Amino acid sequence: MQPASSGPAEGSRSLKKWGPLIGIAVVAVIVVAIVALAGGGGDDGESTDTTAAPAATEAPAGSEAPTDGGWTYPLSYPQAQELGVEGDIDWGARCDTSVGRIAVIDYFAPFCMAPFTGDNGGATDVGVTADEITIVHYMAPDGDPVINYITDAIKVDDTNAQEEEVIRDFIEYFQTYYEFYGRKINYVKYESTGLSTDEVTARADAQRIADEFKPFAVIGGPALTNAFGDELAAREILCISCGGGSPEWYAERDPYVWGIDGAAEQKQVHVVEFIGKQLAGKPAVHAGDAFKETTRKFGLMYVEGSSESKVLADLMVSRLAEVGAEPAEVIPYVLDPGTLQQTASQAIAKLKASGVTSVILATDPVAPRDFTREATAQEYFPEWIVAAATLTDTTAFGRSYDQAQWAHAFGVTSLAARLVPETSGYYALYSWFTGKTPAAEDSIGVYMPPFFLLMSALQSAGPNLTHESLAEAIRSLDSGNAISAPRLTWGDHGIWDKPDYSGIDDATLFWWDAAATGPDEIRKDGTGMTRYVDGGKRFLPGEWPSEDKLFVVDGSVTIYDTPPAGEEPRDFPSPAS
Repeated sequence: MQPASSGPAEGSRSLKKWGPLIGIAVVAVIVVAIVALAGGGGDDGESTDTTAAPAATEAPAGSEAPTDGGWTYPLSYPQAQELGVEGDIDWGARCDTSVGRIAVIDYFAPFCMAPFTGDNGGATDVGVTADEITIVHYMAPDGDPVINYITDAIKVDDTNAQEEEVIRDFIEYFQTYYEFYGRKINYVKYESTGLSTDEVTARADAQRIADEFKPFAVIGGPALTNAFGDELAAREILCISCGGGSPEWYAERDPYVWGIDGAAEQKQVHVVEFIGKQLAGKPAVHAGDAFKETTRKFGLMYVEGSSESKVLADLMVSRLAEVGAEPAEVIPYVLDPGTLQQTASQAIAKLKASGVTSVILATDPVAPRDFTREATAQEYFPEWIVAAATLTDTTAFGRSYDQAQWAHAFGVTSLAARLVPETSGYYALYSWFTGKTPAAEDSIGVYMPPFFLLMSALQSAGPNLTHESLAEAIRSLDSGNAISAPRLTWGDHGIWDKPDYSGIDDATLFWWDAAATGPDEIRKDGTGMTRYVDGGKRFLPGEWPSEDKLFVVDGSVTIYDTPPAGEEPRDFPSPAS
């Protein structure tokens, strides 16, 4: 949860002399963290239908006339079973008919789709012909100082060229196993010259992409402004992970803009429910010795990104008040490298003077370095409660904070319990398919999720591919419940009371284990790790337990050496061998 908006940054169209990095909160657009998007596991250990096509008895939005078998495209394996026609269809070598899923090692692999024959309708929408679907991939320039400042603590040095290499290999993977109804993916890389805060260049880029390439969809966009996504939507070009805002912002641009990470308001619901059920009105037992027997007194720190930041912060304050946790101090800040140290000094002094025992962090991932160092300098050791703040909940960034302070850190995270990347997830899938290590290996979990969403939706939309049929396919997707992957849905699945254009719905709890050793998210070994409560068990709104299991090693996990029971990958020979 971040009270700061994921809307456009105000002012600061360049970073002359490192001006304030307002708008930093939407860094989630590019650092949404490791998300297993291809699907999810069900409660009984069996994964649900990640292709999520409409019921087999209905004609899906993208279908054409019925086939000789009496069914229409698209048709998933479970739908074929419902109709009793699965034995009449030649599913081909790409399908493991024993489980009805594509024959890859990914446990979360989508169900097989019936191989297409016939007329796909040709040019059904802009960027679509009988032979191909044009997709543009937006890339920020290598060396963007804004992003470099954010990621400096974890030393990610993947280049755009390396990222492109991995994506092109994955495009081949998709075309090998997914059903695109007679069409190929025409992948176009677009590298911007603008910084992540530059609204003017963002709009110019969107205009050029729409006019020059005329794509069906765009993936990615500048991290700290939604001007790019706004311009594409105005030109009726669909985009995924290209910037966003409130649910109302998305709804006004339906069906053209979609996100992967959970919305800020949705994360806020999780954070407040957790605080109300487990923390409010109780002693601050996870703080330093001076506070352990003191009834919790809360403070809220949030990054100011736009005019919407305060609106969201005020909403959180009112929600916290309803559960008996109204903050005694609410401190906004601007992420400005030139003034952050002074800001931290003043903020910590204010929290300490007010007797705040528990600081709720709705921050960017950089500022906690200064906040925690300053807290130690002022001999102030509160609880640090991470409010699903992007990347602040990771091992890589956690190691960059003052460890005497971060030993008292815990909170809500949308991320899933981690697995060894060499054995599962995008890294393992890529290595299995290509027989090589991914060139852009540190950030593969960041840039691949939007592609998996788009490809799953493309095969679920069917041959009559339009922006409307793709949107309906996205709305039908439901990854199901799992431990090693978040629950992802869009549209109305009975989880939220507003139209949902963002992906992640559930969350889990973590605490910082300062003594644990192992690899971080980019496989660098070190001391200090995020430890997931109850093995990373995840909760939807209304499901949060009241029992406090924070800082209990028994039953917790830092990283799974093998996937949780019921989520083991299947075994298939590598195509590369």
